[in-house]
Amino acid sequence: MKEVDVNSVKQRVKEAFIDANYNLNKDVREALVDALQKETSPHGKEVLAALIENYQIAEQGTFPLCQDTGVAVIFCEIGQDIHFINGSLKEALNEAVREAYQSAFLRKSLVASPLFDRINTKDNTPAIIHYDIKPGSDLKISVMPKGGGSENMSTLVMLKPADGEQGLIDLVISHIKKIGGNPCPPIIVGIGIGGNFETCALLAKKALLTEIECKNEDPELASLEDKLKEEINQTGIGPMGLGGKNTCLKVSISTLPCHIASLPVAINIECHAHRYKTIHL
Repeated sequence: MKEVDVNSVKQRVKEAFIDANYNLNKDVREALVDALQKETSPHGKEVLAALIENYQIAEQGTFPLCQDTGVAVIFCEIGQDIHFINGSLKEALNEAVREAYQSAFLRKSLVASPLFDRINTKDNTPAIIHYDIKPGSDLKISVMPKGGGSENMSTLVMLKPADGEQGLIDLVISHIKKIGGNPCPPIIVGIGIGGNFETCALLAKKALLTEIECKNEDPELASLEDKLKEEINQTGIGPMGLGGKNTCLKVSISTLPCHIASLPVAINIECHAHRYKTIHL
């Protein structure tokens, strides 16, 4: 049995949230540079150059990548042979978020009641935490400060099984055209297919953790991801919706088995400030 001190988890997660808000991962930085090199629209080039300059300024550690420092989303993959000591894991994760957002002067974007008073919680908690139990004694935690603008452009639809692959393609392209420049493209698109109502949404969110250069292990899904990315980029929406050939940096698809009468599809949109960090303890 491996013992893990929740205080060490708290410190690492705190550091990860601060890091994510100031430093884009290498895959996202390289994708933006590649998009700039391929862009033909003058407006698109200008926007991409500004986005690259923005992340370079943020890396200096004074200003975060975006003023919307997001809802704190945490994915925990926990080995079943781990025993947490010195407190509650959930409380440690929320304290990590609280300390990160207060010490790094990150915007607190959470309201306690979604419908009525909408009073700010003032520390960006509670975090949205997902737990997945795995064999062994490894602990992997991924953090994602998820901005509201791109999250608001996400959707979930219960397609009919007869709609098939073309129905899914039509749904995705129609949705991307509808949201246009609102989610601050170039975007990353996570798609969850299957499971049921709630699990396909979670699949779509987790798909966003796939590194941009990674190909889907399923050849059919890899081909579908490439096709969707190509069709999205053919919409001409372009960087920040000002026109161009770089609307999408990545499409990632995750699937689960589903009911014979169902075809759930969730589309989770991420903006160009695609912030996530993964730590191992």
